[in-house]
Amino acid sequence: MGNFYCLYLVLLLFCFGFFVNTLSQADSGSDAITAVYIVSLKQAPAAHYFEEQLRRHNHHGHGFHHNSSSSSGRLNRLHKPRNNSRYHPSSGSYISRVHDSLLRRALRGEKYLKLYSYHYLINGFAVLVTPEQANKLSKRREVANAVLDFSVRTATTHTPQFLGLPKGAWSQQGGYEIAGEGIVIGFIDTGIDPTHPSFADDISEHSYPVPAHFSGVCEVTREFPSGSCNRKLVGARHFAASAITRGIFNSSQDYASPFDGDGHGTHTASVAAGNHGIPVVVAGHHFGNASGMAPRSHIAVYKALYKSFGGFAADVVAGIDQAAQDGVDIISLSITPNRRPPGIATFFNPIDMALLSAVKAGMFVVQAAGNTGPSPKSMSSFSPWIFTVGAASHDRAYANSIILGNNVTIPGVGLAPGTDTDQMYTLISAVHALCNETILANDMYVGECQDSSNFNEELIQGNLLICSYSIRFVLGLSTIKQALETAKNLSAAGVVFYMDPYVIGFQLNPTPLEIPGIIIPSPDDSKILLQYYNSSLERDGLSRKIVRFGAVASISGGLKANYSITAPKVMYYSARGPDPEDSSLDDADIMKPNLVAPGNLIWAAWSSLGTDSVEFQGESFAMMSGTSMAAPHIAGLAALIKQKFPHFSPAAIASALSTTASLYDKSGGPIMAQRAYANPDVNQSPATPFDMGSGFVNATAALDPGLILDSTYEDYMSFLCGINGSGPVVLNYTGQNCWVYNSTIGSSDLNLPSITISRLQQSKTVERTVTNIAGNETYKVGWSAPYGVSVKVTPTRFFIGTGEKQILTIMFNATMNNSVASFGRIGLFGDQGHKLNIPLSVILKFS
Repeated sequence: MGNFYCLYLVLLLFCFGFFVNTLSQADSGSDAITAVYIVSLKQAPAAHYFEEQLRRHNHHGHGFHHNSSSSSGRLNRLHKPRNNSRYHPSSGSYISRVHDSLLRRALRGEKYLKLYSYHYLINGFAVLVTPEQANKLSKRREVANAVLDFSVRTATTHTPQFLGLPKGAWSQQGGYEIAGEGIVIGFIDTGIDPTHPSFADDISEHSYPVPAHFSGVCEVTREFPSGSCNRKLVGARHFAASAITRGIFNSSQDYASPFDGDGHGTHTASVAAGNHGIPVVVAGHHFGNASGMAPRSHIAVYKALYKSFGGFAADVVAGIDQAAQDGVDIISLSITPNRRPPGIATFFNPIDMALLSAVKAGMFVVQAAGNTGPSPKSMSSFSPWIFTVGAASHDRAYANSIILGNNVTIPGVGLAPGTDTDQMYTLISAVHALCNETILANDMYVGECQDSSNFNEELIQGNLLICSYSIRFVLGLSTIKQALETAKNLSAAGVVFYMDPYVIGFQLNPTPLEIPGIIIPSPDDSKILLQYYNSSLERDGLSRKIVRFGAVASISGGLKANYSITAPKVMYYSARGPDPEDSSLDDADIMKPNLVAPGNLIWAAWSSLGTDSVEFQGESFAMMSGTSMAAPHIAGLAALIKQKFPHFSPAAIASALSTTASLYDKSGGPIMAQRAYANPDVNQSPATPFDMGSGFVNATAALDPGLILDSTYEDYMSFLCGINGSGPVVLNYTGQNCWVYNSTIGSSDLNLPSITISRLQQSKTVERTVTNIAGNETYKVGWSAPYGVSVKVTPTRFFIGTGEKQILTIMFNATMNNSVASFGRIGLFGDQGHKLNIPLSVILKFS
């Protein structure tokens, strides 16, 4: 079966290549330039149809009611409709035939290539056609719209301790051995390395069944042989048709299989759900043991991003559509679009709309905010049904330093051993240790230590070699590994890299070094090192040749972690709000990000062939930074919430995470946000909701939120229908008419655990409804008003029984004209210890 599949795939790739070539050569006219379009039909997708059937079935007194928490009910309500195609295999092929017939009728006799039929979340297909053909398709009465495909990009040993999981959330759930059990997390990413111990299913005595509600399959290819999946890694597929048709798919690097040739997907999957207690050994040094946030959750992989080019929306939507059909509980997307979606609102793009259907089917959707901060409106995740995560630091840092002979200590980075503590070593610059002078004249980069044959071993042996770190290292043209190889071949005692002054504002991650070494990331500190070195050289009076190297130093080593730094802190690269509603940059009344989580310097699993980070090539773990690392932290913590509250809607999980988030760092001060790319720790100020959303995730409190603010698919539809001129677009994407929703709501009226008002004209009143999921409790309400606004909340005190709802009315009055965003918050304080925090943001005020 496996061999047959491989053959089928090879033929498919060959046909794609052949088809694209013949199509391009068919006609040299301008209309022959083909592109991939995502075409949606007006008829509702399968998920909506099954949901409707179910609703009718429930109406007759059978099945599941919303307030039940039985797990069998959860399967009925959330998962049976999604797996219906599994029991009726004809439904998928029937939809496919409908799409084929439409294409044949619309493009009679013309050449085209259908890449995907989307069966489930959107009723549509991806097709390679000319703009003229796309125009013909869009004019068909069955067709809602044809959108040009767009590109997307990818956007932990200690974080469980920093988040308090071992003594908090895990112990409440019965320990790490069952944390997240029964929950399937789907990853739309660069694939996975199935051989990594983080994804083994035999490391525990505890039996480990595949959840009955999951129906995914494991693709078998040469790189992903039969047996790659197990009871932990329960499904794996890849989607690359859009990329292949463009002729940019590089099969030697990108792999037409779920295997991860990049590293990113392996890393994110293990952050969320990697096994507990896996030793992290890098460059021969041990850095503790790794664990995912939900170490017993199951992993399903939908590879739609690739090492050499990133990815395309058509492939991403195919992955999301399949994940929904397979029955995943949570979708984790560490990817963002490369540009802001055009059209009447950012929410109307194929990825966000597919995710809206996923939310309708009961899946919680997490997305990285993007790494385009710190400027305002840099957000790349837009919609209120998506949980958007920014990146913060945690309190572990690896500090390395070099102590010079003149008693000056210079800080640096490098996961490296130190030199012998009681000894100073002579410093020798690479450019002063050449075999002959002509090399320097011929090779201006010789100081980067990339080739040991250029150097005099007798001179360097037993000493510290100084190499330069230039822009070529950033571009991957020179590597630390190669310089270390040079130092080892020359028997150097260690290696010191100074930063070339042209590398400005580059943030260097700790890099594994097998031998004593350090990288000095600051050009100013590098000058101090070089001044000391040059002033200690003794030269011959006549020839000016160096007769003695006088500079000495020792390296302290950076293998020991330091836990004393102030954290969390919002990282400079983490994308910021306000949320842009459209491409002309009007602001939406929706707070983004939703919150921040650890995203900086995260240890996690790495693919054996991962090349995304050259420093960690060939290692089984890597330390990475980005909002890509923050999102899977939340996906894993959401699995713990889903495990405890199986009946929670996606909005209820989002509310539990948001209202319990922390506003303070571990020293009790306000969480700070870095404001600049250069010297980020100097350029910082207290974080606002547009930097950190509701705050920094508090995993233990999220498992006992007390009250939740819930929203339904119908609420999101009422919100979309309330956007000016959105009727036709909503119909196009969802197959539903806005006139069904007789009352629409503005975005500030969505029942979100935050309130954002982008234009306050004199006064505005909004409501929020809280539902009690804990015991009977009396709450007091307090608030602080944003600058230039007066706020009144009623009631200021209320009693709420288990399962009951309470409406809060919040009145805003502008007290001055002001165009600067200002922030406040509402606090709900229960007499049984529950505390909720609802952030307020008001941008323009007209009194």
